[in-house]
Amino acid sequence: MSQPSQQQPLISVRGLYKVFGPNADKVLEQVKAGESKDYILSATGHTVGLSDINLDIYPGEIFVVMGLSGSGKSTLIRHFNRLIEPTEGIIEVENANVLALGDKELQQFRRHKMSMVFQRFGLMPHRTVLQNIAYGLQIQGVDKSERVKKAQYWLETVGLDGYQDLYPASLSGGQQQRVGLARALCTDAEILLMDEAFSALDPLIRSEMQDQLIELQEKLHKTIVFITHDLDEALRLGDRIAILRDGEVVQQGKPVEILLEPADDYVEAFVKDVNRARALTVETVMKPQAVRISAETIGEAIKQMRSEKGDYGYYISDDGYQGVITQQSLEEVDEQDYGKAIEPSMLEAVPAVHADALLEEVIPETLDSEHPLPVINAEGEVEGHLSRTTLAEVLSEQGKSGEDESGKKPMGDDLAA
Repeated sequence: MSQPSQQQPLISVRGLYKVFGPNADKVLEQVKAGESKDYILSATGHTVGLSDINLDIYPGEIFVVMGLSGSGKSTLIRHFNRLIEPTEGIIEVENANVLALGDKELQQFRRHKMSMVFQRFGLMPHRTVLQNIAYGLQIQGVDKSERVKKAQYWLETVGLDGYQDLYPASLSGGQQQRVGLARALCTDAEILLMDEAFSALDPLIRSEMQDQLIELQEKLHKTIVFITHDLDEALRLGDRIAILRDGEVVQQGKPVEILLEPADDYVEAFVKDVNRARALTVETVMKPQAVRISAETIGEAIKQMRSEKGDYGYYISDDGYQGVITQQSLEEVDEQDYGKAIEPSMLEAVPAVHADALLEEVIPETLDSEHPLPVINAEGEVEGHLSRTTLAEVLSEQGKSGEDESGKKPMGDDLAA
């Protein structure tokens, strides 16, 4: 998800620091002076939770904060709804200063603006599934019939129809987390805070929950702040990712930027073992559109091909992409036939791939084709191409070596041995 330059962030964090200990304000001076987290702990007994965090989170995106244990990611998310008070800094939600809210305002903010999904589910054992889901609405003072209706809707939405009268203890871990997710969604809060929400689940259930979150987000367009220690999960879910280390942001950007352009050795160590074919989409690695032939006659096609200085092109008719046409096949036609229409027999059948497809899904077609594959968008329009060379480069550790000055690859290059 790309952010239009004119779009305003929904959540803005500036100069956020958190020092745990009785003399936090005094120790903060040492943090700002550049002393390390380990030094401050040994010298003062204080723990640096966060150091100069600056983030913008935009409406409708899944913003993932990831890092190892002790990196500060859970501390950060708890600042958004002031479960933890900062030592210094600014947190704004829709340009309102969260840190300036009084007790009643903060209570309303937590009830209506943000919902939280916890790692250990946080369900009340003495309440049924339906009652757990409706709990946030009960706190808001919503009429019982209305909250039951809403709770039942979200119960069904997360795939738990028929479980409404059961108690949490009789549910599996995955089912309990679905209840937690439904409870968070039921309040219609604009922002979801998800703190290691899936990390307590076994891998299969975790994957299913990721699928469900992606599916729900396509419909709901919530703003989600998702905390995880798992890079594969971050790459799969995140529109953008911030990586924390010792309370500091070491890199933030889109998944493809994190994966292909790690900011330092720490991030590079994170990404080196990631299966890129399962993490990157065609759109993130495709090259710009190749020669496009839209002429109706053979003569016009030859003229187009020569002006573009290509030896092949993607033939586009009123019905969209039709196949690949080569300069050789055009020039084999007698000049007296230049006024004739381009026949299907002149085209090579090269399959198109969708921009949002994972690389893993298009590897066979890419390797089997002599020509790079055209990449089409959701409207069926050709917007780029994917070659065997590009695929080989991205899936190896060669980086960007072998490109010419334009950043393009020689067309039809074979997969490196």
